[in-house]
Amino acid sequence: MLVNMNDVLLPAKKRKYAVGFFNAVNVEMARAIIETAEELHAPVMIGTAEILLPAMSLERVAEYLIPMAAKASVPVCVHYDHGLTFEKCMEAIKLGFTSVMYDCSTEEYKANVTKVAEMVRICHETGVTVEGELGHVGDNEGAGKLANPSDYFTDPEVAADFAVLTGIDSLAVAVGNAHGDYKFPPRLDFGRIEAIAGSTGLPLVLHGGSGLSDSDFRTAVQKGICKVNIFTDIDKAGKAGIEEGLKAGASSITSLIPYEIEAMKRVVRNKLELFGSVGRIN
Repeated sequence: MLVNMNDVLLPAKKRKYAVGFFNAVNVEMARAIIETAEELHAPVMIGTAEILLPAMSLERVAEYLIPMAAKASVPVCVHYDHGLTFEKCMEAIKLGFTSVMYDCSTEEYKANVTKVAEMVRICHETGVTVEGELGHVGDNEGAGKLANPSDYFTDPEVAADFAVLTGIDSLAVAVGNAHGDYKFPPRLDFGRIEAIAGSTGLPLVLHGGSGLSDSDFRTAVQKGICKVNIFTDIDKAGKAGIEEGLKAGASSITSLIPYEIEAMKRVVRNKLELFGSVGRIN
């Protein structure tokens, strides 16, 4: 069933588990995510991000994700992640996405507040939920890499102000996490997560979930993380599945698809079990 972010994150916050958000840039990824969630009776979030649109346009993604979510036997929130422009967020809403992240985290604080508050006002009129980001979650490599990530960590007191002024439904935090492959084991600031959860009262979001240890996930969820974003792990698993199929003698796209999907399902299954969301359907 197609739901918004509050429908899955508010119960997660109350019962101290997390919901997985997985980017799905093709139908095989979407199948792996939704089918696994159904098998495990787990709520899930699925979608794409603005940076991934070169792989599959927003309109094409909506064409398969919205109907698949609507037909699912479990709650599925279709979320537009890391929306960098107002126009693309509006396009996502018009296409049927039930949740958006408007990422203005690289802006000055006042601009971040003003832009996100306006997005919240528009979205809430139509039942669409909004995720904001305070601090900034950088990348492990490339143009988005931060020289001193701790300079951009989320401040709990500022986060409380941001939550009130914007009216957001969830908050993405910078607490030692980063996007992409971790070159060295990350050190998450669990005390900061707990402080932000307490000061804002919001479901918190952990970006850069691929590559974190099982212990990191469990502790982060207990401290207040209610949504964990995963892409790198499932993306790499799909590639590994195809390679496995080729080694097994698969000689066509159609014969490779089952290998691709099963490899990604293993990742999704592992994450949903770690987040504690298995069997959480009322």
